[in-house]
Amino acid sequence: MAEIGQYNTLKVVKQVDFGMYLDGGELGEILLPKRFVPRGLTTGDEIEVFLYHDNENRVIATTLKPKGVVGDIVYLEAVGTTDFGAFLDMGLMKDLFLPLSQQESRIYKGSKYLVKIVIDEMTGRLAATERLWKYISNDELTVKELEPVDMIVQRRTDTGYAVIINNRHEGLLYYGDVFRELHVGDKVKGFIKKIHEFNKIDVALGERGYNRVEGETDKILRLLKENNGYLPYHDKSDPEEIYEFFGMSKKTFKMSTGALYKQRKIEFTQTGIKLIEE
Repeated sequence: MAEIGQYNTLKVVKQVDFGMYLDGGELGEILLPKRFVPRGLTTGDEIEVFLYHDNENRVIATTLKPKGVVGDIVYLEAVGTTDFGAFLDMGLMKDLFLPLSQQESRIYKGSKYLVKIVIDEMTGRLAATERLWKYISNDELTVKELEPVDMIVQRRTDTGYAVIINNRHEGLLYYGDVFRELHVGDKVKGFIKKIHEFNKIDVALGERGYNRVEGETDKILRLLKENNGYLPYHDKSDPEEIYEFFGMSKKTFKMSTGALYKQRKIEFTQTGIKLIEE
């Protein structure tokens, strides 16, 4: 069954002057307006589309990529406010409505807000809510230690960044594990570093363990080849300089160069690292 607020792969059942109709199952035939019809699409073909309601409350299909789907927590800009709520830019022809009853802060046009995309129970249409606490809980975890996860930065704390994990849980990314500034709404990939008592979660950026080292060693070799076989970075280099150039923490850099040294692919000099020619 086709779902509102999600990507759906639907079959073209009819072509008209103003677009194509798709088979939406129980939702009936759904119009894909002509402006979104890719060249060569014909009756019987299947196409991936996003479904939502237009301004006349009709289910409509689009090939535009919204900034999120139902269930996602996203950081969206307010493009208008009314006495009943606010409108947020989600990358579609129609803006996402944030009802006054779902607001936790004062909404100002031009500012961005962290919201969850939901289906309004009364209308069946896409809507937004700032009441994230209703959807985020660590009571029953769906993640385990070392598992890769998607995260979005929620706020800064005294010790690090509070992040939302997989749109479901809350975790902490310590400042000591971050070598670039993050902002509210930034989406990052990482892994579960530690699960403490009472299901408190510590997370880290990047990939875990040797998977991360393997990927980063390839990156270091590529950068060496692109720079005539030499780079002026070593274990005494400033962590921020290493992160700015390599995009990795100093700890990962040392692990990666150590692995390359053992493989006899690089050598250490007094001023940096040097590629060993094969």
